[in-house]
Amino acid sequence: MKFVKKEFNDTLEIKKSKFITHLCPYDQFKTVMQRVKEEHPKARHFVYAYRYLNEFDQVVENSSDDGEPKGTSGRPSLNVLNGANIINSAVIIIRYFGGIKLGTGGLVKAYSDAVNLVCTNAQFFEYEKLIKKDIKVDYSDLGKIEYKLNKLDIKITNKEFGSNIILTLESTKEKFEEFDKIS
Repeated sequence: MKFVKKEFNDTLEIKKSKFITHLCPYDQFKTVMQRVKEEHPKARHFVYAYRYLNEFDQVVENSSDDGEPKGTSGRPSLNVLNGANIINSAVIIIRYFGGIKLGTGGLVKAYSDAVNLVCTNAQFFEYEKLIKKDIKVDYSDLGKIEYKLNKLDIKITNKEFGSNIILTLESTKEKFEEFDKIS
C-alpha cells in the first residue's frame, strides 16, 4: 500500500472538456475541496474518490459522481486508486464541460485517465503501520540509546525527565524488534 504526503495536480483535455485532477493526503481532502471550488466557480462537476485506513486497519472508501451520469466518474476514479493500492489519499477531478458529450464509456475512460495521469506524476511512499512504545532510560545511557534509535530510524515523539527518562517512540513492529536485539 502507498500514499502521498503532499498535493499533486494535473490537467487532461478530451474533446474540449478539461479535467483538472488533484491528488492529496486524505486528511487534506475537505480543505482542498473547498479551495478548488473557490478557484473554479464556473466548473460543472467536482468528482471525488478517497480511500483511507480507519483505527481498525480497515479500508474505508467513498466516491461521488457530482452530477455526472451514475457510475461514470466517481467509481472509475476510486477503481484507479484501488487498483494502484493507494490509501490515505483522495482525488478530486474538476470538469469543465467542452460542449461535446463523451457518452458513458467516454466519461469512464476520461475520469480513469485523469486519475492515472496525476498518479503517474505523484510521489508515493510505502505505508507502514506505526506503533508507539515507551522505554525507560538512565541519564547515562541516553546518548547511546538515541544513537541506536536514530540509526534504526525510530522516531522519538516525547521525552519525560524524572528520576529516569521515559522516551515515547514511534516506528514499525519490525524496527522495534531489531532495536530489542541490539539493546
